[in-house]
Amino acid sequence: MKTLARHVFPWLSALVMLLLSSAAFAHGVAGDDKAFIENSTGARILPFVYLGAKHMVTGYDHLLFLFGVIFFLYRMREVGIYVTLFAVGHSVTLLYGVLSGTHVNPYLVDAIIGLSVVYKGLDNLGAFQRFFGVQPNTKAAVLIFGFFHGFGLATKLQEFTLSGDGLVTNILAFNVGVELGQLIALGGILIAISFWRRTPAFQRQAFAANAVLMTAGFVLIGHQLAGYFTS
Repeated sequence: MKTLARHVFPWLSALVMLLLSSAAFAHGVAGDDKAFIENSTGARILPFVYLGAKHMVTGYDHLLFLFGVIFFLYRMREVGIYVTLFAVGHSVTLLYGVLSGTHVNPYLVDAIIGLSVVYKGLDNLGAFQRFFGVQPNTKAAVLIFGFFHGFGLATKLQEFTLSGDGLVTNILAFNVGVELGQLIALGGILIAISFWRRTPAFQRQAFAANAVLMTAGFVLIGHQLAGYFTS
C-alpha cells in the first residue's frame, strides 16, 4: 500500500495542478483561431477541418473520457463500437447546437463532461457493481455523455459571431475535423496503452490510473461549478 501511494500521489498532484492551471481553457479556442472563425465568410472546408481536428487533439477533457472508455477494451471491434457511439453522440449535439441556435449554460455542460470522466473512473474500478449492486449500460452511457461532449463543443462556437454564408458547410467541416482529431488522438492512446498492458505492472497500476482519472473529473467538475456560481 505504501508503495502504491508513493506512485499514485505524485500523479494526482501533478494532474490536479495541471488541470487547475488550465481548466479555464477546456474547449478553448486560441485567439488567432477565434479571429479566423469570426472573419470567415463562404465555405472554408479545409481550414475548418483543421480547426476541428486541432480542437479535439487539444481537448483534454474529451481525451480523458476516451482514455477511460478504452482502458479495458482489448478487441478493436469493441473499441470501434464505443468510439462510434461517442462520435455519433457528440456529432449530433455539436451540429444541432450550432445550427439551431440552442443555447445551454457552458459551465453546467462542462461540469457534466467532468462527471463523465468521474463515471468512467468509477466504472473501470467496478464501483457501481461493488457498492450499488448494479452495472450501468456502458454503451448507453457513452452515447449519452457523447451528447453532452458535443454540446460542450457547440457552446464555444456559439460564443463567436458566425457568418451565415457557408455556415452549414463550415460546421460540417469542423465536425469532420473533430472526428479526424479524435482518431489521431485515439491512435496515440491505443499505442501507448497497448505497450503498457504488456508490462507486469499494468494490473497493479490500473487501479491508480483510474483513481487519477476520477480525481481529474472531480477537479473539472469543481472548477466549472465554481465558474457557474461566480459568473
